[in-house]
Amino acid sequence: MIQSKLSADDREVERMYYEQLDSELKVDLDVEVEQPPIALSYGTHTYTNHRGKFQAKTAIGTYGNFSFIQAPPKSYKSFFVSMLVSSYLSSGNKFASEMKSERSGRDVLHFDTEQGLWHCLRGFRRSADMADTDKGYLTYSLRTVDYKMRLGFIEHKLNSAEEGSIGLVVIDGIADLVSDVNDIEASNTVVQKLMEWSALYKCHIVTVIHSNYGSNKPTGHLGSFCEKKCETQISLEKDENSNRIIVSCKRSRNRGFEDFEFYINERHFPEVIGSSSPNIPF
Repeated sequence: MIQSKLSADDREVERMYYEQLDSELKVDLDVEVEQPPIALSYGTHTYTNHRGKFQAKTAIGTYGNFSFIQAPPKSYKSFFVSMLVSSYLSSGNKFASEMKSERSGRDVLHFDTEQGLWHCLRGFRRSADMADTDKGYLTYSLRTVDYKMRLGFIEHKLNSAEEGSIGLVVIDGIADLVSDVNDIEASNTVVQKLMEWSALYKCHIVTVIHSNYGSNKPTGHLGSFCEKKCETQISLEKDENSNRIIVSCKRSRNRGFEDFEFYINERHFPEVIGSSSPNIPF
C-alpha cells in the first residue's frame, strides 16, 4: 500500500475538495438535460424517433463544445474562417446560404496567432464585410507575444467578458499556443483549456491546425488530442484543377454535415458553390 506523504490536515482538505467535486460532477440519471443549442449549422437533415419524423438543422458546432479545422498550408483556411465568422455575425448570408447561426446578440472573439497585422486586418475586415456588420466582433493579433502569453490573454478576455456575452471564439491557430505540437503535456493542457472554456462560458470555440505533410492527419500530438476531444473535425482539401476547396466533416459527435465546396469570388470572398445568391461583381 502506498503511504500518503500528506499531513492529516492536508488529507482532510483533499477529502473535502473531492467531496465537493462529487456533488458537482455526479450525473443524475433522472434529470432531463436539453441538447446543447446550435451555434453554427450547415443545411438540414431528417430523423425519426418514437414521436414521428422531424427535420432539424445539421450542426457544425454547438454551444459548450469546440471544433477544429485542419488543412495543408495555403488551403484557404483563413477564407473558410471568414465564412464561419461572417455567417455567425449575420446569422447567415448570401455567400453560404445554407450556413446559419443562432447568435442571439452574442459577441465573437477572434484571435490570430500567426499573421502580421496587415494580413490580420485583411482577414478580419473580410469577415465583417461579408457579414455587413462588425458589431460585437472583437479581433486580436497575438503574433508579437509568446505562446504562454497568448494562452493567458485568451483566458483573460473570456474571464473579463460579461457573463453570457461571448458566443463564438476563433483561435487561428492552436499550434501557436504551445512551444512544440509534439509535447504531450503541453498539448493536453491546451486542449483541456478548450474544453474548459467552452463549457464554462457556454460558447463554441473553433480553432485551426495544419495537416501533416502528405497526410490527412492533423499535426502532432496536439492534432491527435484535438481529434479525440472535439465535437466536430472539419477538413479542407484544395482541388488543384479547379481551385475549389472541398469542405468535409471528418468526425462529429452529432449528425455530420454534407460535403460542400467553395471558391474565391470576384470580390475575393469565399463563396459556396451552389449558393442561392448570384455572384456579386466588383
